Order: sequence, then C-alpha cells, then structure tokens
Amino acid sequence: MSLRTFLKLIEIQTKVASLFPFLVGLLFVMYRFESIKPINTIIFFSSMLIFDLTTTAINNYMDYKKATTDEYRKRENIIGQANISVSLVRNTIITMLLLAIGLGIWLVFRTDLLVLLLGILCFIIGVFYTYGPVPISRMPLGEVFSGVTMGFGILFLVVYVNAYDQGIANLFINGYTLSFEANLALLGEVIWVSLPCIFTIANIMLANNICDLEDDIKNFRFTLPYYIGKKSAIVLYNVLYVATFVSILTAVIFDVLPTIMLLSLFIIIPVSKHISLFNKKQIKSETFHLAIKNLVLVNGSIITMMVVSFIV
Repeated sequence: MSLRTFLKLIEIQTKVASLFPFLVGLLFVMYRFESIKPINTIIFFSSMLIFDLTTTAINNYMDYKKATTDEYRKRENIIGQANISVSLVRNTIITMLLLAIGLGIWLVFRTDLLVLLLGILCFIIGVFYTYGPVPISRMPLGEVFSGVTMGFGILFLVVYVNAYDQGIANLFINGYTLSFEANLALLGEVIWVSLPCIFTIANIMLANNICDLEDDIKNFRFTLPYYIGKKSAIVLYNVLYVATFVSILTAVIFDVLPTIMLLSLFIIIPVSKHISLFNKKQIKSETFHLAIKNLVLVNGSIITMMVVSFIV
C-alpha cells in the first residue's frame, strides 16, 4: 500500500478532531495543575493517534464490507476507489491496533489503573463504533459517543497522565476490593473545559449524518437524523454551537478558564456565518466542511488564548 493510499484510508485530514482536545487538555493541565510529564504525554499522544487511525480504517473497511451495491463501494469507499486488497487493509488494522494497545499498556505502568480502565473503555467504543453486527455509527448514538469519547475522553486522559498524582481521581485495588475516589470539583472543571470539544466534534458527526441521510438509509445506516428528522437535526446542530459558546463564557465567569479567554468569543461571527450557510444547504461536497472549519475556529481560538494567558 502506498503512503498516499494509506493516508486516504485513515483519512488523515480528519485527525484534527482528536488533535484539538489533546492540545486543549495539555494546555489546561499546565494552566490549572502546573504539571507536565513529557514522556507520558508523548506515549499517550502516539497511542491516541494510532488508535484514531485504526478506528477510521475499521470504519472504511466495514463500510466496504457492508455496502449493498458495487457502485457505492467504488464511488464512496477508498478501498473500492483505490482497489486495495481487503486482506492488506485487515492486516494494517490489526498491526495498528496492537501497536496502540502496547503503548497504552506502557502508559498504565507509568501511571495507574484508572488509565487502564478508561483506555479499555475507549478501545471498546472505538472498535465497536464501526465494527460488529450493529455498530454504534449505524445507530442514533454516533454523535454522543464521538463527542464524549474524543472531546472528553482524550482531554481528560491527557490531563490525567500529566497530573494523576494531584487528586483528580484514583482507582485502587486492595485485595478483593476495588475503590474509586474522585475530587468532584476538579473533575467538574475538566468536564467543563471539555464541553466545546465535545459539542464541536459531535457536530461534525451530526453534519455528516445530515448530509448522508438518504445514502445512509439505502445502506441501512439509521443515524440520529433518521430518527428525529432532518429539520430537528439541523436545530440540534445550531443548539450545540450555542451551548459551545455558553460553556466558554461560563467557564470564564466561574474562573475555570482565564479571563482572556473571552476574546475567543469573537469567532462567533465567522462560526455564525458557517451555521447560516449549512442551514440553507446540506450537501456534503459543499457545506459539510463548514463543521470542520467551525471546530478549527472554536478550539483553535481556545488554544490560542490559553497560550496567550501564559505569556501575559
């Protein structure tokens, strides 16, 4: 498999969705806990990225296998378009999955059991997101799982592997007793900071499902817009962006984020324009990319203001 084909298979352009919660989490742990553990950060980033590539490859593999027509395989799926050997794709997926698992286990030995528990949970969600008889992506749960797993899961883990010794949460085994402790105030702060990532990532999935609604139905993918209707799905798309900006504003008001973060609210202007364009037309080739642009604008502005807060 050529590098170009591999990059298409794992849809490298979509990895920005996992990069932003990682960067927001890294900057937040430096701001709030004044802690950074470089080796843990590198191991986590590598495992996260490789697993993200793996889940995307699994998604394309399962779409190819479950497509109802050869036309759909050749027109919509990279495996069919590039005429890649299915066995080669399968072996590539297995290799990446084992590498991600190995890095994750290494990280557990450097931190604690909570990383193992959360890692297992994320792996299960990631694999069964597109794999199995009834994958999550073919149900009205894709937005919830993608938003929470990536928006909160990645952000929390990068915070935790750098500050696992500062009382955010702990998982203990004492004989036959399993105990979990958490500082609800600190955990609440991490959740609060993760909300913009959760909402903007969920909206990428929602925009994709709105645009693909007719094709998805033909291929037995009954996503959230199918159940709530296209008009309600578009309303939800708008509400999630409103909730994004409300979460930023309230995080500043309650001193979870620095005051300078208020400057990030100026991106409401271009985001609103993109929302308006999507509301008028939901065509994948013309307006889906607006959800990705909004993710970049929202989270990019948060990252920028966090960096500035360290300088000023």
